[in-house]
Amino acid sequence: MRIVFAGGGTGGHLYPGLAIARAVQRLRPDIKPFFIGAQRGIERDVLPTTGYPHALLDLHPLYRSQVWNNWRTAAGLVTAWRGIGKLFAEERPALIVGTGGYAAGAALAYGVAHGIPIVEQTGDALPSLTARLFSRWAREVYLSFPESGRHLKARSPEALVDTGAPIEPPPEPRPDRAAARRAWNLPTQGTVLLVYGGSQGSLAINTAVREWVRGGLPPGVSIIWGTGKGSYAAFKDLEGERVRVRPYLAPIADAYAAADLAVARAGTMTLAELLAWHIPAILVPLPTAAADHQTLNARALEAAGAAVYLPQSRLDAETLDTEVQSLVADPASRAALTAAAAARARPRAAEEIARRIVALVAG
Repeated sequence: MRIVFAGGGTGGHLYPGLAIARAVQRLRPDIKPFFIGAQRGIERDVLPTTGYPHALLDLHPLYRSQVWNNWRTAAGLVTAWRGIGKLFAEERPALIVGTGGYAAGAALAYGVAHGIPIVEQTGDALPSLTARLFSRWAREVYLSFPESGRHLKARSPEALVDTGAPIEPPPEPRPDRAAARRAWNLPTQGTVLLVYGGSQGSLAINTAVREWVRGGLPPGVSIIWGTGKGSYAAFKDLEGERVRVRPYLAPIADAYAAADLAVARAGTMTLAELLAWHIPAILVPLPTAAADHQTLNARALEAAGAAVYLPQSRLDAETLDTEVQSLVADPASRAALTAAAAARARPRAAEEIARRIVALVAG
């Protein structure tokens, strides 16, 4: 039995599909995941390393600011439609799982037109255009943010399922925090702040942290700092007694295990991991993200009491110092943030979604 996972372009659309596929195979080894992505997305580099069969189609996004280029989008969709038709003629899938991005849109459209059941996994507090368009036909829609349900036209209220985002869950039992800090050669007492701006890093966050470190960190505060590979050379010299600078945090679980607080972007997967590890965060959304979805993510978590929202327009060394010190000096506020993060955490989302998918195809 084949299940098709369609999505990509970014890690936020691809990695949830991979997490769900692995969970499905743990439950039903006879189910064969097949991935559909775009030639121009991150899946071009990632999928060949996974061992999963896949097809990369010549798809293009909607060109919102360069509308004259949308002929490429239309032409790519026609070509992709034919390619999907050939794939499905070889073996008709039992289900299509859309995880976002233009590859998901093409596959979900083909599924709706040909009577193939579909489900969706949505990533942000404001669902993508693809998620909003196809939610009315989806058997189930798995929500990373419960707030996103109000933007979707589902076939029934029961079709909207608050699962959280599919991630690799923290190990059980949780690693010992003191041991994790010793592994980083950091003090076992005090506060460890995790700083990272996603896999590519964030120049705005890095610049503010650089000035903060140069001005002198507060007593008892240490930093684990992932700069991003492209920026590492500009910031690596700031490594010090209480500062660890890395181009990329892999495995990032080692950093989560040592951290008390985080300063991070507000992408869905980052937030899901921080919540799963019960780490309060100061969130600095990427202001140029599509439809400003990271700001909506950050505001949703702040409203839930699980994070502090700091717009990039206000981000500098002084503001960062104030925000961090206020949390360090107020254990009650920090504990409230931690409890709210734990309440929002859905570390077993991939397994829950997999169980529901298996039940759908079995039925």
